[in-house]
Amino acid sequence: MITKIRVLIVDDQPLIRAGIATLLARKNDIEVVGQAGDGHDALTQIAVLDPDVVLMDMMMPGLDGVEATRRLAAAGARPAVIILTTFRDDDDILRGIAAGARGYLLKDVDHRDLAEAIRTVASGGGHLHPEVTAQILPHLGRIVTQPAPTPQAPKSERLQLLTERELAILRMLAGGNTNQEISDQMAISIGTVKNHISSILGKLDVRDRTQAALWAVQHGLGADSL
Repeated sequence: MITKIRVLIVDDQPLIRAGIATLLARKNDIEVVGQAGDGHDALTQIAVLDPDVVLMDMMMPGLDGVEATRRLAAAGARPAVIILTTFRDDDDILRGIAAGARGYLLKDVDHRDLAEAIRTVASGGGHLHPEVTAQILPHLGRIVTQPAPTPQAPKSERLQLLTERELAILRMLAGGNTNQEISDQMAISIGTVKNHISSILGKLDVRDRTQAALWAVQHGLGADSL
């Protein structure tokens, strides 16, 4: 029996909620357990329904998606939040991520990519559309959302853990490249790219590719440093 990922859809437009719910109903591992029209309603339903993932619109009357996400994060709530919006503005994207969202997608996203993002954040990862990642990486260094980290190995020691190929892939992640683009440019298979990225995440002690890209930028390893 498949354990389904429980999803709550939050948007002030009923037609958009219904459309997303219809698309997700085609996925045998995803179940839409509820819908909410604003941030206050979302917080109430989350407490009752205990979803795994919340698809959160950004701009809503009353309590908006960013503030609702911030309150969830502050309360240590279990659901992972994906901001799903039409806004491409850098500041809007950064506000969503700083509030504690695990993902940020545009509403014109393909239903397959949306489902994959839901699966990713439900399993503890993070997901930003590559276009969004490339757009905001230059600004991510100014976001401070986590408590002071525990002492870690110095930059030079962590860099020494990476092979030359892993270092090259890390730079490409910082440039917003997708797995397919890395595969094409390095002439290696998608599976090999994924294996290298998993190794990079372990050596840098970060959770997902977005955090790895941020680490690279913060340590002067962005694509422009090649």
